[in-house]
Amino acid sequence: MLEVAKDYTLELEDIPNFKPEDLSEDQVKRLKQDIAALLKKRDAVLVAHYYVDGHVQDIAHETGGCVADSLEMARFGRDHSASVLVVSGVRFMGETAKVLSPEKTVLMPTLKAECSLDLGCPPDEFAAFCEQHPDRTVVVYANTSVAVKALSDWVVTSSVGLSIIENLNSQGEKILWAPDKHLGRYIQQRTGADMLLWSGACIVHEEFKHQALIDMKKVYPDAGVLVHPEAPASVIALADVVGSTSQILKAASELPHEVFIVATDRGLFHQMRRAEPQKRFIEAPTAGDGATCKSCAHCPWMAMNELKTLKHSLENFDNEIFVEPAMGARAMIPLQRMLDFPR
Repeated sequence: MLEVAKDYTLELEDIPNFKPEDLSEDQVKRLKQDIAALLKKRDAVLVAHYYVDGHVQDIAHETGGCVADSLEMARFGRDHSASVLVVSGVRFMGETAKVLSPEKTVLMPTLKAECSLDLGCPPDEFAAFCEQHPDRTVVVYANTSVAVKALSDWVVTSSVGLSIIENLNSQGEKILWAPDKHLGRYIQQRTGADMLLWSGACIVHEEFKHQALIDMKKVYPDAGVLVHPEAPASVIALADVVGSTSQILKAASELPHEVFIVATDRGLFHQMRRAEPQKRFIEAPTAGDGATCKSCAHCPWMAMNELKTLKHSLENFDNEIFVEPAMGARAMIPLQRMLDFPR
C-alpha cells in the first residue's frame, strides 16, 4: 500500500468555529410549521443527512422527505415526484443530488456547508496526480466534489466500497484511491488490493482516540463499540462493528448490548435514540493526553444546517446548486457504475 506524500488533512485554522443558535420550543414549532408550508408551496421535498440538526431531521420525516446517508439522499430525491429538492447536508451532497436529478432544482439551507474530505482533494491537484498514474483505476469516495467524481472510474460509499474494491482486485486492477486515507487503509487491509492512497481525512472521525477509547471501555465493559471506517486504524481495531452510518444504525438495533460507544458524528445519535430509546449511546472520546479536538464529534459544517437557514432558502429560493451539464454527465458515469453494482 502506497500513500501520497503530501498530507491534505485540514489544519485547525481551516475549520470554522460554528455555534448553532439555541431555539425555544415555540420557535422550533413555528419554524417547522412555516417550513412545511413552504415545502408544499414550492413543490419541494426535504432530504437530510443523519449528521444534521435533529429538528431538521424531524421535519424531513414529518413532511414526507427522508433522512439517510448521502447516496440514499440523492437516490430518494431522484425517485421522488417533487420538482425541487432541498438537500440538508454538505455541498457535495447537493452536487450528487443535482447529478442524479439534473432536471430538478436543488437547494441547500446554506452553501457554506463544506466537507473536510472534499476540501482536502482539490480537483486540479487530483487531476495531476491521476495523470501520473495512468495504469490505475481511479476510485473516489462519495465525499468529493463533482469535479473530482468526473475524474474517476468509480464512485463508492462506505457501505459498498469494500465490495467494489474486492471485485476490482479480483480482476487484477490496481487502485488509485481518494480522498480518505483511513477508509482506504481499512479497505486495503481487508482486501489486500494494490491501492495508492490520497492523504485526506475527515476532521470528525480522525479525532477519535485509541487509548482514550480503551479507558472508556474499562468504564463501560459491557458496551458495544460501533466505529465508522473513516476513523484511524487503531480505533477501528477496538470495534465490535465497523460500518457506514446506515450499518451502524442497523447494528445498534440488532446487537444485544444495552450500551454503545459510538465513533461517528454525534448527529447520528438522534436517529439511534429514536430507533432504540431504551438503549444508551455514548460518544467515543475525541480528546486524549495533549490532544486538540478539532470537531468534538460533530461536523461544524453539518451544524450550519439550521431551521432558520432552511426556511430562508425556501422563502427566497436561493442557495441553489448548479452543475455544468458536461461535467455532471461525466460524473454520472462512475456514479451509475456504483448504482448498478450488485448488492
